[in-house]
Amino acid sequence: MEEGSSHGRPGEGEGEGKGKGKEKRQGRTGEECFLHIGRNNEIREYCSIHRSSKSCDCTVIGDNNLIMGSCHVAHDCKIGSNNIFANNTLFAGHVVVEDSTHTAGAVVVHQFCHIGSYSFLGGGSVVAQDVPRYTMVSGDRAELRGLNLEGLRRNGISDQEVRSLRKAYQKVFMSSITNESSFEDRLAELEQEIELLESPAVSRMLESIRMSFDQGRRGICKFRSWSSS
Repeated sequence: MEEGSSHGRPGEGEGEGKGKGKEKRQGRTGEECFLHIGRNNEIREYCSIHRSSKSCDCTVIGDNNLIMGSCHVAHDCKIGSNNIFANNTLFAGHVVVEDSTHTAGAVVVHQFCHIGSYSFLGGGSVVAQDVPRYTMVSGDRAELRGLNLEGLRRNGISDQEVRSLRKAYQKVFMSSITNESSFEDRLAELEQEIELLESPAVSRMLESIRMSFDQGRRGICKFRSWSSS
């Protein structure tokens, strides 16, 4: 870790880290920049975690994350809690990772992307757009491959919630059901499905997709219509 930063000891449930130091990037003045690392994180060999690029921001690592060897978290990233990043996972600047995500090895995430809770990023993926909550992506460039069913099971998401998520995913992303309607039309149709929207998980997935198209965001990864999720 860079000089001036600190963190709680790996595997321990107490102690938070707050660090600051002078920014030394090319073309920048010696501005104070910040890094906050929460509790009970395990950060393995040869990881690099950068402080923020400006004094008004802070790179943040939440609680209970496993960050395996040779991972990189760049300036101004916001990492939530209970995530698992396998070896050589690389996050560019300003990436947002929510909670309970999982990356396989050698994953690269483009700057300003958002990675939704309970999502899975397959090994070797190059992620250039947002990954909606509860989904799974893979490839270069990464494409949606369905729901992260194993991750949902491991995190105790109920069978009923999973069934609702499957129906919602099929309505939006699977060509056998979507026919030839536009993506925006399919989202609008899902928003009228009162019974499905009673599922908190469906509402959160829909919110995640919608927010990815806000101004300044990158949209979501392209999707494979043949997904069987």
